[in-house]
Amino acid sequence: MAEKRALFERRSSVSLPTLLPYNTLQTHNMKKKNSVCKDLDYSQVVKEVQDDIRQLREKINHGDGGSINIKDLENALAKTEEGLQMKTEQVINHYNNKVQTLPTALSTRFDPGMVAMEQTWDLKTKARSEMKRVQGQQYLAREKLRQPQPPGSLLPKRQQVQVSGPSPGQQTKHMLTLRAVLNPMHGQNRQSLNDNFGIQLPLIPQRVENKRRVKLIQKDNSGVVIKVTSNIPRPIIGTTVEPLAVLPRANRTDPQIAPPPISEDDARKGILSLLERGLIPPAAELTLDPSPVRHKTAPLHDPTVKTKPTAQPEMSHTLAGVKLDISSTTKKAEIDDNVTKIPIVPPHPLSAHSTETRTPSAKTRATSASMPQIKTPATLKTYDLPLQPMSPTLPPASPDQSLGHSPSIYSPVRSASSKKGYRFLFSPPPTTPASGDIKHLTHRFAIQNGKIRDTSAEFLSFKQHYCLTWGSIVSMIKHLEKMTQEFSVPIAFINGDKLADLSLEFELERAPSVDDLLTVIVNREDVEVLMNRPGRRYKGPNGKNVAATRIQSSWRMYRDRSEYLEYRKKKWAAGVIAISWIMNIKMSQVKQKLKQSREDQLEAFRRRAKKFAMSWDRIKQSKRVIIHVSSLGLSQNIRDTIHEFGIRQNTQMARICDIRDPNVDVIFISPVPLSEETLQYYSKLLGLKAAIDSGNVEDQCVMSERYRIITPDAIKSFPTHRMCLSTLLKYSPRTIKRIKHLIKGREAYMVSGVPHNDDLAVADELDVPILSPEPEVAHLYSTKSGCKRIFASANVDLPPSEYDVYSLGQLHECLAQLVTENLMVKRWLFKLDDEFDGRGIAFCDVTEHLQCYSWALKESRRYGEKWSKKWAQEAAYIKIHAEIADVLHANAKPVHTNIYASWDTFLEAFLSQGGVIEACPPSESITTLTVDMMIEPNGKYNIVSCGDQIHAETPFSCWGVSVPQSSVEPDVLNVACRKIAEACKTRGILGYFSVDFVTFIDPKTMEQRLWALDLSLHYSDSLAMFQLMSYVSNGVLDPVKHVLNVPTNKQEKRQRRRRLAGQEEEQEPNTSRFGVMSTRLLHTNLAVVHYSVFFQMCRAHGIGYDIKEKQGTVFTLIDSFNRERLGMITIGDNLQGALATFARNMSVIHQEISAPNMQGETNFKSAIEDVEGILGTTIENADEPDEETNDQS
Repeated sequence: MAEKRALFERRSSVSLPTLLPYNTLQTHNMKKKNSVCKDLDYSQVVKEVQDDIRQLREKINHGDGGSINIKDLENALAKTEEGLQMKTEQVINHYNNKVQTLPTALSTRFDPGMVAMEQTWDLKTKARSEMKRVQGQQYLAREKLRQPQPPGSLLPKRQQVQVSGPSPGQQTKHMLTLRAVLNPMHGQNRQSLNDNFGIQLPLIPQRVENKRRVKLIQKDNSGVVIKVTSNIPRPIIGTTVEPLAVLPRANRTDPQIAPPPISEDDARKGILSLLERGLIPPAAELTLDPSPVRHKTAPLHDPTVKTKPTAQPEMSHTLAGVKLDISSTTKKAEIDDNVTKIPIVPPHPLSAHSTETRTPSAKTRATSASMPQIKTPATLKTYDLPLQPMSPTLPPASPDQSLGHSPSIYSPVRSASSKKGYRFLFSPPPTTPASGDIKHLTHRFAIQNGKIRDTSAEFLSFKQHYCLTWGSIVSMIKHLEKMTQEFSVPIAFINGDKLADLSLEFELERAPSVDDLLTVIVNREDVEVLMNRPGRRYKGPNGKNVAATRIQSSWRMYRDRSEYLEYRKKKWAAGVIAISWIMNIKMSQVKQKLKQSREDQLEAFRRRAKKFAMSWDRIKQSKRVIIHVSSLGLSQNIRDTIHEFGIRQNTQMARICDIRDPNVDVIFISPVPLSEETLQYYSKLLGLKAAIDSGNVEDQCVMSERYRIITPDAIKSFPTHRMCLSTLLKYSPRTIKRIKHLIKGREAYMVSGVPHNDDLAVADELDVPILSPEPEVAHLYSTKSGCKRIFASANVDLPPSEYDVYSLGQLHECLAQLVTENLMVKRWLFKLDDEFDGRGIAFCDVTEHLQCYSWALKESRRYGEKWSKKWAQEAAYIKIHAEIADVLHANAKPVHTNIYASWDTFLEAFLSQGGVIEACPPSESITTLTVDMMIEPNGKYNIVSCGDQIHAETPFSCWGVSVPQSSVEPDVLNVACRKIAEACKTRGILGYFSVDFVTFIDPKTMEQRLWALDLSLHYSDSLAMFQLMSYVSNGVLDPVKHVLNVPTNKQEKRQRRRRLAGQEEEQEPNTSRFGVMSTRLLHTNLAVVHYSVFFQMCRAHGIGYDIKEKQGTVFTLIDSFNRERLGMITIGDNLQGALATFARNMSVIHQEISAPNMQGETNFKSAIEDVEGILGTTIENADEPDEETNDQS
């Protein structure tokens, strides 16, 4: 306890004497009051009054006695009242600023006559006073009774002792009261202060809560154990909010499901709650009806009110220039009424003899129940108090005030309305800060013509109020004067309080800006209007010099700015030139490196090709690995226009059927990822090899070890880039490493698709040769103009044509010349050099739209055989050339309008990349056939497959093939193919290539003609499908007779029966096979049918393959995920049967997966129509020999 007490004394610098009983406290307080009154000594005041009265009496006695100076009498009385008032205030202040403590009760345990010292601190003057106190006799008896007795002594008899003063219970009660006074958190603190000291604390209304009272045992500072009752909020058990509905899990996972209904309780929570809980979609467009924003006309004040001088009555609503918008006086009357209704409470009994004004007691204040509309000063808020005018200026400080005493608010001031006597403007301080202060008017003064009115009462009041910070305010005033002088402002009213705040902000900082200074001006709008006028800043006393300085600085700024802009422009240009030069240098270096790398790769390709040609005979007879890369190395602009480019490259999945040769293993690089279902299908299909050889379905084997299907890992890195397969493989180092591991120590070579420069890079990484020509050579002779050169050098029949056309004039001249020479040709074709698969073709029926065509025909008949001479054709050529431009512009049409929308678009592409002009065969019955050939590295060449084309989408693109061809005599076709192969061989072309021919009946000679149309130097889709056909049928194509023969099944030799009379010999089984194949089957409804369901559907309709008869249908799966594209082969013992089976299969599939109102895309219908037309032609051709034999017979 002693340590705690000492610590408190050190922190508070106030000693804590021991506590005294209550009567001793009263005696002590009375002594202190007497000492205070003695110290203040009223005798001096009385002496001065007596002297004044005596002097006044002497003046009256020595005077004439008839007149008395009333003014002197009033002065004496006023001086007397002022002195008494000041002494009274000093007594009150001295009494209020004393901190009195009670002596401890333990001091009574000492001997009688013990002197105790009490220390009293004056908080205002910081003076300490000590007072001696002698222990009273009334406490000594009790102390003696409490002292311990010696051992063995008897206790004295109990005697009735009467002790004067308060009882122990009363002392304990007073001690608890003092503890309550010292503890502001105690429940009786407010009541104790009011009862004992007359101090009224504010009544803070508290919210009634559900609390419970709990008794706690704690120790106070003196170590005494006390029980304290504390209010602890009662805990709330269970949830306090209602459960809110949220979006169900099904709606969160699938946004297409309809949202749940919204109940009325959820709707009451508001739209924001519904949005946060997901009951309303975030993207929903909401319209609030009625709208929360409502339009209303704003009331405007009369502009004349602004210019009127603001009156300052005693209770004014225009305070500090602010107009309170009070529409009626009812509110003001209510406030005044509430204030006047505050009950007048008499002063505290203890302070009745003093002149101090105290706040009303809480006991005498009316309660809220009895007076609900009356507010007390403790509960009256600042904004509820009535507005009062500022009190008049206080008189100068008296000598007593200058000694450290603050001026009193009770000082007597002469009333402005009273000429006789004085009145006291008592403005008692509020009992507590919470009761609020009366708001004073702001300090306002004016600056006129750049000078402040320093003699005005407003400015002097402002100066006196802010005298402690006047130095920084003077600086702000100088800035304001300077600004008003510069802009010649006639008058500006300054808000002093804002100016003081601004001076504190910019006291040690930078100088204030104009905007900062404008914030302290009351009439800111008027000042800003003046300042914003052009040339206003030059109206000041030094305006001419400022204007001249402004002109000079503007000119210097313009000059320097122009020079700087020119410098920056040159610097930017120099930087651009430097960066461009650096980029050019680096780009040239990169190009040089790439060029050198290409040259190295090409040199390595040639070196490996030479070695490959020398060892080809050995490699062909030994075990080897073929790496199939079905890449379309077309130009980038063509690849960008091909829909689903990856699927288009994957149409040659049948290349894996090269494992038919037991010495060959295949690594197939797939351009698209394949599903597990697709891989299982090909595994089962290739496992039928043993069953196909033996004719027994149960004899199946596992072929998965002989082929690998690998997908480049760069497909995921370039999902949107339409790169060819060779480029993707080039950027797939892990795939390259895996292929290296598979071909390590084995003979291997690569078979590509359309050659590309990246083929050389891949071959260089794998260190394997490529069975294809150089990419540049292949690109040159795969163009329409390049193949015309090969056909011309091979001396094969060509359609009338002109190639290497690059200008519009050349186009018109060549077309006019061709039309003049071939008047029997009605349709002319225009083909782009770099397009493929019949995409870059346009046509025009020229002769139908030439006005001079009939005249030209007459001229050709007139000249007869001489029509082939140039001089005979000159007149017709001139007329045709004059009309050809208009005919083309009006009637020429592109075949693929989805790529080239109009003739102008096609013509622009034609002239930019070049093309050929070619005659369409002058016959209604035209057949196009394709021959696939191979030039081996050692120079040998042979026909691998041949077939007639099937056209479904357009008559100029190949949709499918019927194998083998049956449109041209084999000898004629073989001769043409041999010539073309020789021409290709001389130009360094090797590997697989295909030649397109067209055959028709010449209307003049009625003989069959064969024209060579196109040359494609790459592995074709028809060749890949033919490999699959050969794999499932064990068929071998006879390149001389163009017949596909299949071996018979192994059967036991039958004994030959004797030939009986009239018995015919048994016919040998038909070993020839025909096949119809296509990789372009498209039907978007196939995407909704899984492959397992699709094969069950085919099996139900009898679509399948007969291993024993080597006839039936086989599918190739191209698209593993979309499943919209498909490949199909039908094999039969005759062409009519294969075509009929193909058409029936497509019809069945189309009917099964199509709806009557189909919205998708398909080419089944057009393909069926073309197949049925070919089937009718073959039937007619088959009936003609029978009729001839019948006629001969």
